Amino acid sequence: MNPNIENNLFDIAGVRVVCSFTEDIYSLANSFLNQDDVRLIEKKDYIQNPKENGYRSLHLIVEIPIFLSDEKKWVKVEVQFRTIAMDFWASLEHKIRYKKNLSKERLNEIDKELLECAKICKTLDEKMEEIKTGN
Repeated sequence: MNPNIENNLFDIAGVRVVCSFTEDIYSLANSFLNQDDVRLIEKKDYIQNPKENGYRSLHLIVEIPIFLSDEKKWVKVEVQFRTIAMDFWASLEHKIRYKKNLSKERLNEIDKELLECAKICKTLDEKMEEIKTGN
């Protein structure tokens, strides 16, 4: 493999893990990172620091070993952790936001509406966590 590609390509493979609760995201991510064959390269916590558009998720770029016929190589993989609500929002946001032939005015309206929906999803995640814990 080209060394330039190996050094600059961080998502040759990707995995999305969808959890029931936000607390599960951090628990599973920590368990995953505690494995002795997983090396953390970068962590982007869009749950604690959502993107401007409302996107929330935990992204880990890690290196994991793959075993070839004559060697072991470490490859970079992106793992995204989301709740069901986060995944629902992100999937629909992509379908809605990237429609063709929308005016800038309509795109701005959609962006505002999607941000409001992201806030509702966050509130839903928090409410479900409260119900689970009994608080």
